[in-house]
Amino acid sequence: MPEPAGALALFAWLSPAFPVGAYAYSHALEWAVEAGDITGEASLAAFLGDLVALGFGRSDGILLAHAHRAAAAGDGAALAEVNGLAVALAPSAELRLETCQQGGSFLGAVRAAWSVPALEALAPALSGEVAYPVAVGLAAGAHGIALAVTLEAFLLATAQNLVSAAVRLAPIGQTAGTRVVAQMAPRVRALAAQIPTLTLDDLGSATFRADLGSFRHETQYTRLFRS
Repeated sequence: MPEPAGALALFAWLSPAFPVGAYAYSHALEWAVEAGDITGEASLAAFLGDLVALGFGRSDGILLAHAHRAAAAGDGAALAEVNGLAVALAPSAELRLETCQQGGSFLGAVRAAWSVPALEALAPALSGEVAYPVAVGLAAGAHGIALAVTLEAFLLATAQNLVSAAVRLAPIGQTAGTRVVAQMAPRVRALAAQIPTLTLDDLGSATFRADLGSFRHETQYTRLFRS
């Protein structure tokens, strides 16, 4: 098995080329475009800002942090508990598929190419469905990658994936999408700095329209994305 890869591994793991299928999901953004909530750069930035700071981005960050700590401590029971909570918190069938399909694919790919003894020792604790932020937290913790840089990279990659979805849905172009990513960076950094102080009791979100949109997306007439 290779030596721990360090923070350099995050460039590969969170790249669009890493085989987790992130391109197939929009986290209800496709429905928001259909409903007219997102019509351009400003509305996309507002929508993503809420999703990250007040919705699943914040919750995923908290779950990632606790999985990272469990991995660093070699605590398989704590890791399994965090994963069970993460899977249960998915507000719809599509969003559960989004996190679990990506989580399982991510863990499988990292174990195939970037495995270390700490990862192999803890992976059996995650039987069945694996939430994506938990898988990332486990891998980063097992490789000894600092939590702070992992959170920043994960949250910005999450925002970038949704901006990519918006570009493909055509309410904005690539240049506008790049500006939105740049606008998200300070918010991501601020959230990443806050998350390590939060407990599992701080989990929660206030993005009700996006959550309801994920239900409506299930029966949307035309769809490019799985969520």
